Amino acid sequence: MQEGTILDRALTRLDEAARHLRVDGDVLERLKYPRETTKVRLMIRMDDGSRKSFLAWRCRHDDTRGPTKGGIRFHPDATAEEVETLAFWMTVKCAVMNLPYGGGKGAVQVDPRTLSKAELERLSRAYIQAFARIIGPDRDIPAPDVYTNSMIMGWMADEYATIVGQSVPAVITGKPIALGGSLGRNDATARGGYYLVRHLARELGLPPDGMRVAVQGFGNAGQYIASLMRADGHRIVAVSDSGGAVYRAAGLDIGALLEAKAAGRSVASLAGENGVQALSPEDLVAVECDLLVPAALEDMIHERNADRIRAKVVLELANGPVTPEADTILDRKGVVVLPDILANAGGVTVSYFEWVQNRQGYYWSEQEVHERLRAIMEREGRAIWALSRERGISPRTAAYVHALSRLASAIEAHGTQQFFAS
Repeated sequence: MQEGTILDRALTRLDEAARHLRVDGDVLERLKYPRETTKVRLMIRMDDGSRKSFLAWRCRHDDTRGPTKGGIRFHPDATAEEVETLAFWMTVKCAVMNLPYGGGKGAVQVDPRTLSKAELERLSRAYIQAFARIIGPDRDIPAPDVYTNSMIMGWMADEYATIVGQSVPAVITGKPIALGGSLGRNDATARGGYYLVRHLARELGLPPDGMRVAVQGFGNAGQYIASLMRADGHRIVAVSDSGGAVYRAAGLDIGALLEAKAAGRSVASLAGENGVQALSPEDLVAVECDLLVPAALEDMIHERNADRIRAKVVLELANGPVTPEADTILDRKGVVVLPDILANAGGVTVSYFEWVQNRQGYYWSEQEVHERLRAIMEREGRAIWALSRERGISPRTAAYVHALSRLASAIEAHGTQQFFAS
């Protein structure tokens, strides 16, 4: 059994990083607790005329380095603790990438698949009505997350503009292009991970071409990483979603997988065609491959399945997919984990680009966005890899050390116990 809550387990990584730095106690005290968490009930009118309420949260974890930044997820299992944990990860992630942000996160406890499009719009607008005093382009900037998308962000930005009486595109990122979104935002999370793997492939012992890739979770990030890796000449040998999983040693047809998802079907619907084998979603982690990409939810790789992993490298496109207990097992097996706070940071990086473009009123080409993202992923990825090798610590611990050094500098600049006691 895993010990402690998801937030407790996340904070163990912070404590581990602190052992490799001389950090004032004030820094850890500030980072262990969110600055504010607001809980509300959203009440909307359903299509049948009834009223229904939904729990919702917004957490601002830390704003020492700038306004808080983080997505809004619509999920039936969302909890306040999950939101606070995700906000903590965002604080660390923004520091890893050296973005002028702190971490934030939001959620609504709902299964959006049970709502009509009109109900989904009313819920999205109700969220902004409830949190309009908390968010803002200089205070807290939401973005898409699990089961939210650019259209929902467009509704939210429009509702905020109605409330404040003027257009404020920089209040939310991940918007449709026509409403001030950035080119290159849709695939940014996956593209950042792709750039990272490509840049460090030699050090990771990965083949330059023909790499075997397994993707756990075939949502936005999973679909894009599969497409990018396949276009680079690699084989996507296994894929899973909430409805099942499929495997083909010679490589799956990405086009067929995308068509199935677009038609509302599971990837499992392709089993039995062209040599595609059905696979239990739980068995995907055990597939023989070079690169395993968890791109679903938290805690998908844990102490009960980590020993089954046969991949050389794990690329965390999901937030918190590997538990601390699993980290220990993978380290013992010699499996390198490229941690979420680095590997999936392409999303928040391009969200930052969108915010900058909105504030400037000047927009970049898709190639410019890709080049800027690639440069940052390679710069921070190289720094973390070098720190990992230099100190003999895992890439995850190195990433936390890298982030904590930046966060500590900012927090200590306001004065610490040592300063005030002297």
